[in-house]
Amino acid sequence: MKTAKYIDEEILVKKAVEVLIKELGPVEAIRFINIPKGKRMESVRRHREWQKHLDKEVFYTEIFKET
Repeated sequence: MKTAKYIDEEILVKKAVEVLIKELGPVEAIRFINIPKGKRMESVRRHREWQKHLDKEVFYTEIFKET
């Protein structure tokens, strides 16, 4: 089995930006880099949303079924 060798982060970022600029052009590369990340939902709110759509009977059956 081969062991993986990682490129230094600084070199990785430099190469990635060069590829983006080469393939997309400078304007589109900057647009891509600046795409905002989706906002994460706060964990309690996410859990409450999950609970709203939960069918408890199906959930309990799945969790407590005997194998």
